[in-house]
Order: sequence, then structure tokens, then C-alpha cells
Amino acid sequence: MQQIHDTSIRTFASDNYAGVHPAVLAAIATANEGHVVSYGLDPYTARLQEVVRGHLGPQAEAFPVFNGTGANVLALQSSLPRWGAVICATGAHINVDEGGAPERVGGLKLLAVPTPDGKLTPELVDREAWGFGDEHRAQPGIVSITQSTEFGTLYSVDEIRALADHAHDKGMLLHVDGARIANAAAALDLPLGAFLTDAGVDILSLGGTKDGALGAEAVVTLSERAGEGLTYLRKLDMQLASKMRFLSAQLLALYDGDVWLSNARHANAMAARLRAALEGVDGVDFVQPTQSNGVFAHLPAGVADRVRESFMFYDWNGESGEVRWMCSWDTTESDVDAFAAAVRAAVAAA
Repeated sequence: MQQIHDTSIRTFASDNYAGVHPAVLAAIATANEGHVVSYGLDPYTARLQEVVRGHLGPQAEAFPVFNGTGANVLALQSSLPRWGAVICATGAHINVDEGGAPERVGGLKLLAVPTPDGKLTPELVDREAWGFGDEHRAQPGIVSITQSTEFGTLYSVDEIRALADHAHDKGMLLHVDGARIANAAAALDLPLGAFLTDAGVDILSLGGTKDGALGAEAVVTLSERAGEGLTYLRKLDMQLASKMRFLSAQLLALYDGDVWLSNARHANAMAARLRAALEGVDGVDFVQPTQSNGVFAHLPAGVADRVRESFMFYDWNGESGEVRWMCSWDTTESDVDAFAAAVRAAVAAA
């Protein structure tokens, strides 16, 4: 096939814009030889279970799926009764970026709580954790948090443990949307189990795509209370891969070793470099702490569009002038330096 895209284009729009890590492509090619049993009864999926348990404990069980929306819907749907509801942040991906899939496909009620930084606290959870036993109210059954959050912020171990304890005390579970879980682990400098299993998380959406996979995520159950019926729901929700070896091989390429972590460390470092390059520039005001691979800032009117003539990125809040800049596993120092120079030039021109 002829290459038809411009390979010189570099963006700060999304870590989904990045290509596939070479180790992942190599793993897919390796898994492609010969005939292998389908629907997860293959040696790559079996090996993935061992790897996931090495990270998250002997009770962990992984269910590979195609994408993050599918992982979130399955994780939540399998952990709630039909009348259950999910408490989440207003800005959570499940609430604003999944096309209503949790409601329409999962049949779930989302109880969204406004937060200034994308993070829930026990006190914020309590704004919607009420009406237990009231037949007129969808029953809060699970708290869903994102690590790292959509705002690029992080939960500490203590913050996650406090949320887990609070949820469990009220008879609820704790779900983590880990689309960028690798970036969180890199920033916290902790193994996955330390801020997931050991902190009391019940079920995880394990990310791969944003960290260099072609398209692979997994639902990982961490407690016996979560994930009921996942074997059947994965098929029902059209997330059961017939050639599952190729999903598992991608996740193995990342997590059976340190590719996942080195990719995330690099992306985080590039975000830190970008922020440092623009600190103190008049007119560039940072909105959130830069704790993972995202940088959030306000720009003067007209600056964002001027910079987008050379580099693609998204408005986070068009009314306020807030933008989001994302770094990925393949963002280079020269990418960052060129982008920062373009921002400085556009601000000066404005």
C-alpha cells in the first residue's frame, strides 16, 4: 500500500494521534504465524493473565477488548444491577466523551458531580450517594474515577484508598478508568498494584491504545464483587474478539516488560518540558498542574487558531480560551521546542 499521509506533521492534539510502538507491531507479526485457537483460548491471552496478575495480584483476571469505551461500559455494566447508577465527575470520559454509551449500551444512570480538577473526593461522592432503598431513584452502586484524569491530574494512593473505603462503607464499588494508567504509574513512581489493588480498587479499565498499542484495552477484575457476567457481557456488547491473540499480543508487548512504563515516562517528560518552555510567557496561564502527559492553559484571543496553522490541538473550553496540549510516546524534544516557539511567536504577535 502506498503511504498517503504526511509523515512530517506533528501534533499536540491527542495521544491517540501517535502511531503504534514498534514493539507492538512486532508482537502482532509474531502472533500472526500459523493457526491459533480463537476467542481467547490462545497462549497469548493465557500469558496475558500471568502478566496482569504479576502487576495486580493473583486474584486479577483480564478480559481484552477493542477500545476504552467498551472497557468502561463492560466494567461498569458487569458491576451493577440493572437498577444501578454510577457516580462520576462531570468531566469524566464516560460522561462527556463516549456518546452516551454507558447509558444507551450499558443501561446505566450516570450521577455526575462537578469538580475543579477532574478528581472526586468522599465529600463530592456524597453529593450523589444518597437515596439508598428509594425505589424512585437509581441506586448508586459504583464510583468511577479516572487515573490520570481528563484534566491531567493525579490521585495519590491515599486519595484512592479514601475513595475505596468510602464507597465500600456505603455498599458501593470503585472503578478506575485507566486509559492513561501508565502515565499515572510513571508520575507516581509506583507499581500498578500499589495504587490499584492495594488501595482497594474493585475493577479497572486497563489502557493500551494511548500508550502505543494499535487498539487494545482490557477490563481487569480485582475483587470478587466486581465483573459479574463479564464472560457473557463481552459478547453481548460486541467486544469479544474472535482473533483475540492480536489484542493480547499488543498488551503483552507493553506490559510484559517495561515498554508501557518507558513510553509513559517519556510522554510525561515531554509535557513537563513543554510547560517549562512556556512558564512565564505573558498571556499563557496554566489552568491545572502538569502531572502526567497533558498541559492545560488559557491563551489570548486568536492565539490558538494562529498556532493551529502549524500544529493541531484542541480547545478544552472555547468560551474561556482554555486549550489542551497532549504529549505521546513518540513526541520528541524537537517537537516540543518547535511548538513552544510557535506559541511564543503567536502570543507576541497578538
